Order: sequence, then C-alpha cells, then structure tokens
Amino acid sequence: MDKPEHPDLPARSLFHLAFHVTDLAEARRFYGGVLGCKEGRSTDTWVDFDFFSHQISLHLGEPFKTTRTGRVGEHLVPMPHFGLVMLLPAWQALAERLTQAGVEFVLPPQQRFAGQPGEQWTLFFCDPFGNPIEVKGFASAAAIFGH
Repeated sequence: MDKPEHPDLPARSLFHLAFHVTDLAEARRFYGGVLGCKEGRSTDTWVDFDFFSHQISLHLGEPFKTTRTGRVGEHLVPMPHFGLVMLLPAWQALAERLTQAGVEFVLPPQQRFAGQPGEQWTLFFCDPFGNPIEVKGFASAAAIFGH
C-alpha cells in the first residue's frame, strides 16, 4: 500500500462506497471538476473516482432517499450521508474550493465544539443528485477520536 498523503493520518484501510447518480457526465463534472477527484475505471453505466484516497463508484440509478433528521447543533442535516475527515489545512482548502465553485451548502463551513474534546470544523453539501456529503476538519489526528 502507498504511504498515506499525511503521515499524521495513517490509513488503516480504504473505504469503497457505491451509490447512484442519474447522469455520468454531470457526475464527472462535479466529482472530477469541482471536487478535483481523479477518475478511475468506467463503463457506460458507472464510473469510479479516487475520492481523497478512497474509492467511490457512481452507478446510474435512483439516488438513495435522505431526510434531514441528523441533529448537528441547531441544524438538521441529511441522513444518511457519507464524507471525509481531514486535517484542518486540507479542510480549509476544500471549503474554499467549494465556496469558489458556488456549491450550495446544507451547512456552511463552521466550527463545532470549540475548546472541547472533539473540536472540529464541518460543512455539508449535496452532489448534483442530492447525495449528501459531510467534510470534517480537525487540528490534529489525535483529536479525531479524542474524548
């Protein structure tokens, strides 16, 4: 296995997530263009992306149903959702990239639990098909699972 991009975040394993989208060209524009993910293998019914060192497979079909039932502070966010955990500098760069691309946030970039265990930054957005994604940022790898 390749060395992790950041030595403070040793990858124990990689996740793979396959989910539905309704248009592969739009998926390529969003995941490849807006998010900057490298495209992998594909057929006429699915496409893989390197999603920040994890594998996602986008298949043509009906996206999964979500409801805003997840409480994040004063906000209700879409459930289920998937996402990323990043160190703060990478999170800040991605938050800026999404903002510059005009992505509409479900929950705009913000800090949670300031000065507490689990202090983090978070943001939520949906891909063009309504698939919700959360991205969390932590000041250090030790804080990710800190108590």
